[in-house]
Amino acid sequence: MTAPHPGNAPLVKICGLNTLTVVDAAVRAGADMIGFMFYPRSRRAVSPDLAEALGAGVTGVTRVAIVVDATDAEIDAITATGVIDMLQVHGHEGPARVAELKKRTGLPVMKALRVSTRDDVDEAAAFGTVADWILFDAKAPKDMKGALPGGNGLSFDWTLLEGLDIATPWMLSGGLTAENVADAIRLTGACAVDTSSGVEDKPGEKNPERIRAFVAAAKTAHLETAK
Repeated sequence: MTAPHPGNAPLVKICGLNTLTVVDAAVRAGADMIGFMFYPRSRRAVSPDLAEALGAGVTGVTRVAIVVDATDAEIDAITATGVIDMLQVHGHEGPARVAELKKRTGLPVMKALRVSTRDDVDEAAAFGTVADWILFDAKAPKDMKGALPGGNGLSFDWTLLEGLDIATPWMLSGGLTAENVADAIRLTGACAVDTSSGVEDKPGEKNPERIRAFVAAAKTAHLETAK
């Protein structure tokens, strides 16, 4: 499957899935993308073998591999599973590395940017000719204990996205839940939203009901905005 493109309805990505139960819940709820985390420090991490088992029966949904400064060998092991449709790079990968990964894998690449200031948002311009998607996530404070590159349950100031003018499709992430995703979509005009911790009972344990509620809230927010 190639990268989806934003249309009239917002796309929804549920990230950090690690059991068949929650993969099924996300697909049935109407998620457009599902994410498998390949970062060992994360409680949501999966191995290539587990990802293959989780993604093998999924059709009509983009399966995304989330990696953090992964080596070529690690990328090869992940893509060899045959269940990955897109890479999401969430580390210090620059435009050159994104271009390398696209050439190496033949897959679309989403570049995640961690945001706390407008300067962080403006970094998106450097990836305009190479990344297929940009994901704006919250940057964790330097003193946050156990902080991960993403999935920390933190939001950033959404007004930092005001006036954003990039041709690359972009996705909003960071602390999104069923309770606040509608406001986030209305305020930012996001064409796509992503959540991980926002649909969990605790880190690494997704709740199928929360997944369903999040997808419904995101899709309904668009319908309300379009009236």
